[in-house]
Amino acid sequence: MNAILQKISNLTFGTELEYTYITREHAAQAVQSVVGGRIEHTGGAYDTWTVITPDGRQWKAVSDSSLGDRATSAEVVSPILTLVDMDALQEIVRALRKAGAKTPECTSQHVHIGVDGWTPRQIANLTRIYYKQEMLIMKAVGTLEKRIQRYTKLTDREFIERLEAIKPATNEELNRAWFGRLNMHPDHYDSHRYRGLNLNNVWRTGTVEFRIFNGVSHAGVAKANILFCLTLAAKALSAKCASTKQPRQYDEASAKYDFRVLLINIGMNGEEFKNTRMHLLKNLPGSAAWKNGRPAGR
Repeated sequence: MNAILQKISNLTFGTELEYTYITREHAAQAVQSVVGGRIEHTGGAYDTWTVITPDGRQWKAVSDSSLGDRATSAEVVSPILTLVDMDALQEIVRALRKAGAKTPECTSQHVHIGVDGWTPRQIANLTRIYYKQEMLIMKAVGTLEKRIQRYTKLTDREFIERLEAIKPATNEELNRAWFGRLNMHPDHYDSHRYRGLNLNNVWRTGTVEFRIFNGVSHAGVAKANILFCLTLAAKALSAKCASTKQPRQYDEASAKYDFRVLLINIGMNGEEFKNTRMHLLKNLPGSAAWKNGRPAGR
């Protein structure tokens, strides 16, 4: 196992996968077909269907008002996972697609990275690394413009200014930088959550949330999205510092090259990440090998 895979294997993650054209019961059955265990319909406000695996972990299929028809939509919520669970997760995505699940523009994939035990400096590093490349990242993963306007807004510049002024050394200081006031117990639906990188859950569930991904029915894309978030997190953990000065301006002429350089810088080079790089680069224009396009005659 190479060095970056070793680092990300020590991290935890979870994901939420949104679908239409499938009931929550059928979504739970698709999950069960991969992980086994039993299904329980606990109902409630989210009409929850829970798959309890043999090891006791719980996958849930719940309703989400943003998905339109409540009768034929489901948000599949994973338990806490690690890299060894990736194959099963991919099989679940395939099973959901086979069961008829669709991913129109109203759907998305959210990725949560566990940050229990992280220092405020390390979480701040992650926000800085993400912010510096935000537009390039969103273009690479194809974040829809209408989602950027509402559910996946760009990083708040005032937060960045507070972050650099405070240079948080405690969770309280990081909290003040994020919310603009002390709010150690944020509500689940606090509006600060609607950012591409959401820190609300640092104080709720011990995770940071990436909300930049569109709905996904391709197992390779789901894996690539998660690996990208894990690798950014690993970079933030080991970085001595990170800067928010001069955020990268998106340039179509060099976009694919610029993002390839970012992937290499965070450790996503080598054969192990070949398929991941393919998925993350395919939406971008330009050449991955030449910053300003392939020279004439080459």
